[in-house]
Amino acid sequence: MSGLGNLKFFQAPDHDCSYLPDRSATTVFADPSIKIDTRSYTLLSQIGFRRSGPHIYKPMCAACNACVPVRVLTRLFAPRRRHRRLQKRNQDLTTLVTQPNNNDEVWALYARYITLRHFDGDMYPPSRDQFVNFLVEGREEARFIEYRLRGRLAAVAVVDQLQDSLSAIYTFFDPDLEARSLGSYAIIDIIQRAAEAKLPYVYLGYWIGDSAKMRYKAEFLPQQRLIDNAWRTLEQ
Repeated sequence: MSGLGNLKFFQAPDHDCSYLPDRSATTVFADPSIKIDTRSYTLLSQIGFRRSGPHIYKPMCAACNACVPVRVLTRLFAPRRRHRRLQKRNQDLTTLVTQPNNNDEVWALYARYITLRHFDGDMYPPSRDQFVNFLVEGREEARFIEYRLRGRLAAVAVVDQLQDSLSAIYTFFDPDLEARSLGSYAIIDIIQRAAEAKLPYVYLGYWIGDSAKMRYKAEFLPQQRLIDNAWRTLEQ
């Protein structure tokens, strides 16, 4: 943890796992009272930490190592046939990169997405304060990528720009456009943006083999997974 010697870390009380039923989880947080600059945030990402709102955290469960940090190698990524179909299907979208914001249009899309897609999750029911804390406030590195269909907001991808990467924090989209697979399309777009910016990685958070919600992350190859404190490359 070179360069992170001044940071303190705190372990939260055990809580129900959000991804695997009948399991408890333990989370370690970087001290929220200390300002973590972009360099330190980058180093924390390199050892498996993740951001949610203002908090930078890492699962650290004593009896489980199912949460595996994943990052895509942007310069080696080549869209697969399915990805090329998604690009063609969504070529009528326009994009705009903005600062995180809490306008009514973005909030309404987020609230509808959570209500219809994640009514069984811990973010339901959606609240505006929770939305602001989770995605609008937190880090100066954050950006919204807006995807629009004939002017109407179709999806928003939230990304952090670090020194060596883009970190994909969250994506939400219009449930009526499910056939467009906008979540996967946004990842392809983020990978291409990182490659154009000569950033070698896109962090996708945690891959969990036994969680159906997380399996899509295995599609984006080649990728690296942090296993036993070493990044191991997976090409197929």
